[in-house]
Amino acid sequence: MALRNQSIITEFILTGLSDDPHIQALLFVLFLVIYLLTVMGNLTMLLVIRADSHLHTPMYFFLSNLSFLDLCFSSVTVPKLLKDLLSEKKTISVEGCLTQVFFVFITAGTEAFLLSMMAYDRYAAICHPLLYGQLMSTQLCVKLILASWGLASLNSVIIVLLAVNLDFCEAQTIHHYTCELPSLFPLSCSDVSINIDILICSILLHGLGTFLPVFFSYARIVSTILSISSTTGRSKAFSTCSSHLIAVILFFGSGLIRYLMPTSGSSLDLLSSLQYSAVTPMLNPLIYSLKNMEVKAAVKRTLGKYLQYFK
Repeated sequence: MALRNQSIITEFILTGLSDDPHIQALLFVLFLVIYLLTVMGNLTMLLVIRADSHLHTPMYFFLSNLSFLDLCFSSVTVPKLLKDLLSEKKTISVEGCLTQVFFVFITAGTEAFLLSMMAYDRYAAICHPLLYGQLMSTQLCVKLILASWGLASLNSVIIVLLAVNLDFCEAQTIHHYTCELPSLFPLSCSDVSINIDILICSILLHGLGTFLPVFFSYARIVSTILSISSTTGRSKAFSTCSSHLIAVILFFGSGLIRYLMPTSGSSLDLLSSLQYSAVTPMLNPLIYSLKNMEVKAAVKRTLGKYLQYFK
């Protein structure tokens, strides 16, 4: 934010999810439970994958990174939401707002890259099983993770720069529960047409650049699975992919709806944001554990080790 703007507007007011104190109390309990489940679920996934040597494979390396990202992503917005649900005055400083925008984009952007990598990992495992070890080496997996963080960081800096030089003269009420660029642009008295165009191009480039590899990977995967003669083999292959496909649909679907649809301050804006920033991080550990026999077995082995340790 330019210095001339900070003397005019120093904070924003968030309208939140509801003005009714009784509804706010219920929402506080609901999102507290969601956040606690998110933390416990993702920490459990991290612990189990690290503790069980059977899960030291590229697939679970990516899954552990996804759990870490979901922890970070949820922690960017949900704690602030919980605080505001207990507060009469829901405000956030301009600097805090831009910081939140930056971390939403860096965590969400990295997760988009990661989901794309996980799709390629499944493609390599199912379509080229004999070459899987060469295609998904440990060095390559680490480089892919570092590259995803680097590209997401670069994109986040560009996105935040769109808001840094905006003038916020009078309007300071954000019709949302968190700071997101689509909700900030209508408050500016500057010409934001170029900023909106850049944001849309960035989202499309990032979104399509990560979603298209997922689409083509799964097109090849489905083709390969259908050619498997064994019913058991087809069932096992579909089982390993369905969890990831559900996570992809939940994340990309809600994210693209939020950033490509015109901002209206409607319930759809709030629901799409809640879906990808609060609900999806909670669901991912459940999706990957409930439909994955290896994770279930690893959880049992890990619990067995800890129970023996404390005896």
